Parts: sequence; structure tokens; C-alpha cells
Amino acid sequence: MLSRSADAIYWIGRYMERAESIARFIDVNLNLALDLPPGTQEQWKPLVGTTGDLYRFLERFDTTTRETVIEFLAFDVDNANSIYSCLRGARENARAVRDVISSDMWEHLNATYLQVSDEGARGRARHSSYQFFSEVKLAGRTFEGLTDDTMSHGESWNFCRLGRMLERSDKIARILDLKHFLSNGKTSSGALDDIEWSAVLQSASALELYRKRHGRLIKERIVEFLLLDREFPRSVHFCLVGAEEALHEITGTAIGTFRIPAEQRLGQLRSELAFARAEEILEQGLHETIDAIQLKLNLAGDAITNAFFIAAPLYSA
Repeated sequence: MLSRSADAIYWIGRYMERAESIARFIDVNLNLALDLPPGTQEQWKPLVGTTGDLYRFLERFDTTTRETVIEFLAFDVDNANSIYSCLRGARENARAVRDVISSDMWEHLNATYLQVSDEGARGRARHSSYQFFSEVKLAGRTFEGLTDDTMSHGESWNFCRLGRMLERSDKIARILDLKHFLSNGKTSSGALDDIEWSAVLQSASALELYRKRHGRLIKERIVEFLLLDREFPRSVHFCLVGAEEALHEITGTAIGTFRIPAEQRLGQLRSELAFARAEEILEQGLHETIDAIQLKLNLAGDAITNAFFIAAPLYSA
């Protein structure tokens, strides 16, 4: 397929997953607000810090309050990672490949964009925050279901899946890293620590499954569940397996071998997590490990761009 079409479909997958993930970041604090003891001050600065946009935020706003952070992360047209900007990017890419995606995908994506960009969206996010961001999350999951159910599982679908799984790997790692920012980099314990871990798990749609598997909130098991689990669909390792499968379906290269740098980088990162242990990660430093994972994900994304989307791709199907 044409590289510009592959590029558009890949970024539809990334943008839709990113919009949903930003809603999940905000969800962490919304869930915390329900459980924190009376009088405990809400922390909104960590949300912007973990997205990597703190400097851009501070150029626009003087304080990190509930209102300014939600405005920046959800609606700011100048923030390329806001929910609005991601949906706009997905919509523009979808417009360019209307002949490739299904009508159901286009109609749902367009409706979701209009829902977030209408005049009443800011009011709903302010007064009914939990409901508004739950709707954004549901819209992302519905789009994933429509993609899987109404699109032929060929090359185009695999590019969309590749983008979605790479983006999800990065954002689940960031949600886990949010605990580091909430604790200001310090080791904490007790009731507040459990409340923060519970909010992190809940925002990753992981709390119920984690409770069934492990019961009590134990730091090592939470790290294992969100980073390394082979069965939880939102663990970083599970998502990397999905991304690697999609990439090898596109190239036709057997899993476990590589012909292009993108296959090598994804395979190496997936293998590192496959043989990692939570206790070793915590000993080395969870925040430092997640930083390293994000760097390697960025390098894998760059390698995918070089292989498929630049003017003279290294690989052509």
C-alpha cells in the first residue's frame, strides 16, 4: 500500500489511543479525589509532568489547578497531545483514507470529535468530569472494537494495530510512572500509598483483574501486572507482543528474526520485558526503568517511520 496511506492509518491508531490515554491520566486524579481523606489537597502537577508537557504547560498557565490542567490536557488547541488535538489529527488522517477504513469507523470517529469540540464540552468536563472522561475512554474502546470488527485484517488493519499497541505501551508505562510523581519520587507506605496505587490500577482498567489475581495491593505485584504480565491486555509486555505481531504481519518476516531495524528494536524490547522480574526493576529504580522503556519505544517508533513512511522507505510491501 502507499506509504502515505499506511502513515495515515498508523497515526489514526496512535491518536485514538492517545486521546483515550489522556482521559485515563486525568482519571487517576478523579479517582484519587473520591478516596483521599477530607482536607487532602489534590495534586494536578504530576499529571502534566508524566505526559512530558510540563514546560509547555508552564508557558501557558501560572498554576496547576484542576481547571487549568483539564483545559490543557483536554481542550488546548496548541497542545499537540490534548484530547481535542488527538481527535482532530485522527479525523484529518481518516478523511484522507476514507476508502480504506470502514464507514462505521469514520462515523464514530467524527461523532467523537464533534462531541469533544462542541461548545458545551468544557462545561461537561468541568461539572461532570468523571462522566465526560469516561465517555472519552469508552469512545476509544468502541473505535478499537469497530476497527477489529469492520475492517479487513490485512495490511491496513495491521498498521492501525501497530500504532495503537505502540501508543498503549508508552501510555500504560506513563500511568505506572505517575505513582512516582504523586509520591514526589519518595518511597511511601500506608493508607495513602494504597489509595494512589488503587487509582493507578483503576485508571488502567486493571484494578478488578489485579484483585482477582493477587488480592492485596503489593508494589512488586502491581509493577509485574502493569509492565510484565503476559495475559493482561493492557500490560506493556502484552502490548509489545501485539505490536511485534502486527509489524511482522506487514513485513512477512518470521517472529524471532529481523530484516529491518524496526523489527530488531521491537523484538529486543519485548525480549527484555519477557525475561525481567519486578523485584529487579524496583531494585534498579522503577522511574529509571520506565524512562528507558519510553526511550526505546521512541526509537522503535522512529525506526517504523524510517522504514515505511518517509519519502523513500527502507521497506516496501
